[in-house]
Amino acid sequence: MTVNAVEVDAVTKVFKLYKEKPKSAKERVIRAGRNPSTPFYALDRVSFTVAQGETLALLGHNGSGKSTLLKCIAGTLRPTAGRITTRGRLAALLELGAGFHPDLTGRENIYLNGSILGFSRTQVDDIFDDIVDFSELHEFIDMQVKHYSSGMYGRLGFSVAINVAPDVLLVDEVLSVGDEAFQRKCIDRVRAFQRQGRTIVLVSHQADMVRGIADRAVVFDHGKLVAIGPPGEAIRSFRDSLARRGVHLPELHDEEMAPPPVAVDPITGEMPVIVVPPDLVADEGADVTITAVQVVYPDPDVDHLLPGQPLQLRIGYHATGMITDIAFEVEIFDEDGNRLMGTTTDVLEQYIPAVRGDGEVVFNFDHVPLLDGLFHLNLAIHNHDGGTIYDQRQYQDSFAVMNPTRTRGLVQFPIKVEHLFDL
Repeated sequence: MTVNAVEVDAVTKVFKLYKEKPKSAKERVIRAGRNPSTPFYALDRVSFTVAQGETLALLGHNGSGKSTLLKCIAGTLRPTAGRITTRGRLAALLELGAGFHPDLTGRENIYLNGSILGFSRTQVDDIFDDIVDFSELHEFIDMQVKHYSSGMYGRLGFSVAINVAPDVLLVDEVLSVGDEAFQRKCIDRVRAFQRQGRTIVLVSHQADMVRGIADRAVVFDHGKLVAIGPPGEAIRSFRDSLARRGVHLPELHDEEMAPPPVAVDPITGEMPVIVVPPDLVADEGADVTITAVQVVYPDPDVDHLLPGQPLQLRIGYHATGMITDIAFEVEIFDEDGNRLMGTTTDVLEQYIPAVRGDGEVVFNFDHVPLLDGLFHLNLAIHNHDGGTIYDQRQYQDSFAVMNPTRTRGLVQFPIKVEHLFDL
């Protein structure tokens, strides 16, 4: 029988947004109960359970309610309606410096936090060195924490939370504090917690972290639970919700929009000679436009790829006359605006002799070596040297890759493992 460490049952949290803010205490008293307000549903009838030993991630855009829910589970906020049940000792790291008194030193705050969690002074003495060693703040432990940087706050807070050995650990966006080495140490400790069978509920925007750590993920959108399931599916749902909200995509710099150079002969360094049949005569002033773009997945019933699967990109065009100096371009960008690939029909040595009227150019990718994400396309039609751009289409089309495994990163590398040993 599965025992739940956390049960969230129809939880709703409503805040009042006042239209007018009182300017003085007197005005606040006089207008008590008469200041018009509108209800804001930070959480709207949210229900789910977290099994003992499970790691659950909460995903959602800023203001979606995930941090509010974590505070309700921790007990620092009380739900307007619904019920939350937790089992076992709970430690929460909700934000940098939460639970710290700024005028106390790091040492004093460790004992303060320990007492809040029900530890005696002797019990805190037993784990004090472990907390300081993990935080790497030996030189600053007797300094008032108001002089700490945000990274130092995060180090100390995380060190306290994980060294009190809680049954349930709540973490809100703090696994990215500190330098890379400290982040790796945090992740290693979280994995140790998982091996010990402890329950973890975390908030994170990092897809790789969620995929590598979480057993399941919950997706929130404007206070509502919109999806719950395996990390890969939840991440995809999260990205879909961002796309529906019209999240701004990074603009390209001029040099990034320039078409790749035409392939040249590696020995002579000269541009290739593109032979146009003599019966194809270019029409002066003719133009060509992109009329349609279709991304074709291998499974027509699924709107994403699996890593390593093929992809077909079909670009429809209309030319008002005969054009013989022409090339088609495709570029692929990740969600941060980094160009992953850019090529043209000339670079691929798949020359287009001419276009006229309606037609279609098809780019066939035998396999797409990407792991996970939504990847955006830039498409263009230009002449061979790139000096004339007939038409271009930027960030209007995309394709999705969903990684069903726990492998992290952006690119799929085919790997075979051999075990060589001598007993």
